[in-house]
Amino acid sequence: MAFASRLQFFVRTDGKTLVFRANSSDTVRSVHERIHLITKIPVVEQRLIYRGKQLQCDKSLAECSIQNDACLHLVGRMRSTGHSKAWRIIDDMISLVRRLCEGETVPYALKTIRTKISEYLSMTPKDDDDAATGHLQLFMSFSVPAALVMLYMSPIRDNKEHAEESIRHFLESCITELPKSLRSRCAPIVLEFCNLLRRIASDDPLYLSCQTSFGSMMKVIKVRWVSKHTESVKRAISIKEIFPFVKELADKLSKDLELSLHTIASLGTWSDVHDFKMFLRPLRTVMSGYKGFKHPISLPMENEHRHVLLCKEEVELLYQVFEDVLKKMGECLFRMEQWLSANVSGEIDIACPAWPQYLTILKELNGISKLYLGSEEEFWTILSMRKRALCMLVVRYAKRSADHKWLLERKDIMDFESRRHLVMMMFPEVKRDFQEQHEMLIDRSQLLSESFDYIANAKAESLHGGILMEFKNEEATGPGVLREWFVLVCQAIFNQQNPLFVACPNDRRRFYPNPASTVEPLHLKYFNFSGRMIGLALMHKVQVGIVLDRVFFLQLGGYSISLEDIRDADPDMYNNCKWILERDPEYIDSDALGLTFVREVEELGLRRVVELCDGGKGMVVNSKNRNDYVDLLIKHKFVTSISQQVSRFAQGFGDMLSDLRLQKFFFQSLELEDIDQMLHGSGNDISVEDWKAHTEYNGYKSNDSQIDWFWKIVSEMSPQQKKNILFFWTSVKYLPVEGFRGLASRLYIFKSMEDISHLPSSHTCFHRLCFPPYPSMTIMEQRLSIIAQEHVGCSFGTY
Repeated sequence: MAFASRLQFFVRTDGKTLVFRANSSDTVRSVHERIHLITKIPVVEQRLIYRGKQLQCDKSLAECSIQNDACLHLVGRMRSTGHSKAWRIIDDMISLVRRLCEGETVPYALKTIRTKISEYLSMTPKDDDDAATGHLQLFMSFSVPAALVMLYMSPIRDNKEHAEESIRHFLESCITELPKSLRSRCAPIVLEFCNLLRRIASDDPLYLSCQTSFGSMMKVIKVRWVSKHTESVKRAISIKEIFPFVKELADKLSKDLELSLHTIASLGTWSDVHDFKMFLRPLRTVMSGYKGFKHPISLPMENEHRHVLLCKEEVELLYQVFEDVLKKMGECLFRMEQWLSANVSGEIDIACPAWPQYLTILKELNGISKLYLGSEEEFWTILSMRKRALCMLVVRYAKRSADHKWLLERKDIMDFESRRHLVMMMFPEVKRDFQEQHEMLIDRSQLLSESFDYIANAKAESLHGGILMEFKNEEATGPGVLREWFVLVCQAIFNQQNPLFVACPNDRRRFYPNPASTVEPLHLKYFNFSGRMIGLALMHKVQVGIVLDRVFFLQLGGYSISLEDIRDADPDMYNNCKWILERDPEYIDSDALGLTFVREVEELGLRRVVELCDGGKGMVVNSKNRNDYVDLLIKHKFVTSISQQVSRFAQGFGDMLSDLRLQKFFFQSLELEDIDQMLHGSGNDISVEDWKAHTEYNGYKSNDSQIDWFWKIVSEMSPQQKKNILFFWTSVKYLPVEGFRGLASRLYIFKSMEDISHLPSSHTCFHRLCFPPYPSMTIMEQRLSIIAQEHVGCSFGTY
């Protein structure tokens, strides 16, 4: 009598491995029943897969060729034929790995494994999400990551190399073989590689590669507070699974920061900063959006919901990470300031690889600080103490490609130069390619109208590429002519002979929209044009001698207007309102002023009364409602009556930004004094010493008589004459706030071969002034006095 052999085999299901012992004559159904007793999965929902085929319930284990140590895979409601080819590919790959682990030499083993991986991934269904999920699930169900890591741990050298190349090939193929919509399905697989390799060493090169790959998937995968741990490739990732990466990377970051404290030539690689950012952001997003506790989080966590307590350790450890890295960053910024004070050489950028990474680290710390009670204040307190270092980092290392809104939301901790640097990156980068420039040919006698036609009617995108303009019947072109055009057009727009803007009585440089601009039929289009021109002037870094009044500036930033804000725009209204608010209540209540909630306005020479609110004519101003009266009075004159003008100006300005939605944020990010300096430039008299220090000579030497005479003559000129000379030389009428250092290039004086009867000439595009070697200081003074006159334009020839 033949006895049935006794078998031991494995059944893998849902992240668990079940061990069974049975006789070879037992049926598959009996195994299903035993699985049901353990897992409670109904028999009718079970499918047992072995070597890519579904086992039939009425067959015996022997008939299904089940052998000792065989591994069966339990799946639910999946047709065995749906992925039969994929099963065979995976099974062949696992079999090959097993043979290699057993010491067998297999020809072309690496090439075969790589081919199998590529073939498996390339045949993933692209248009059927469920089918794609089922297909990729096989990689986990067959424990391919465990098999390849086992091969990587093999003492046989070739095996280790084969495994490393195969795993790296899988990481690359996830990107090359799969569409973006399916790459998230590979995240649990890559996470499995990470978890297995971490047991070898957290600094293992292959583990670090897997870590980086998993980090890059953070943008596309679902992250949850807690997640049911299954082997499903469609599952969400929990913060418990992400946090070990954050902790590892934070520890490395802390060590690198410690190294950068002691030497400018930091020994850290800083390659982990990007990974730290990628893992931290989804973790922070989940924590900030979780409704299981109050925000910001108060530590220590007590009496929380059980789901919260499941991740209590991670929440508290992240706070420790924040405290540790913030402390190190504070020390690093302090050390930076010490090096800056020591006048470190200009090679500092190259010598200190750590510094460009500091802004990225600080941004992530800022994000964490919003999670915990009191941490945000602590973060900004440290940065305000290290303001000098922070501003240097912004100016030197802040790039267009990064998001710097977090810094501009606390503009008070930065100086003018750093705020300007950040808002200027909201404009497109000016291109010098002639093929992409907006071309204009302007008649000086029709300056405003023709400029309006060219700018107002252009598509916004066409103005982002730069501007190439010429004046009719003039040979000159280039940056110098463009600077002159900007100044002339902007001054024409704000000229008080035009009805668009009103100059402030106490400061004629300041303007706000004219409520009576409706006398110009095209006034709203001109306000849009004005916004574009001011945006373009800023984008091209041209100071035009114009500044905006506070009431105008605040509305462009979306702010409300208060009484103190109208001091310059309307001193009379300011004083009258102030007087009303400061009077004794009894006097106001006596109706001695005879005021009601109305305002008298003048339009086209006619005066009319406007109610400030419904029933305003019958509403007497008294001590209780006088604040409301003043507020409504200010709102009507400086908001309601110019709302359309402001809106169209803002729209035109926004057209010049990289993103129209940034328009309000642009003005919110600046102080009024900042925009003054950016649009008007320096208000100081021109320093001749600074001028000389930024001037070079061609044909002349600094000690030549002509050069000595030139600077003596210029130094004795009036401030306006100096401006005229500078404008003739460079087309720069208003110096940047930094003085000559802020210009695009140095200035040059060239010796010309013209007759001494000729006047000086200039090439403003190149900041070049040319004059012949005049024989005496008297003759030079006569020639210079002519070009120093207000009406003299830039000369590109001689006469």
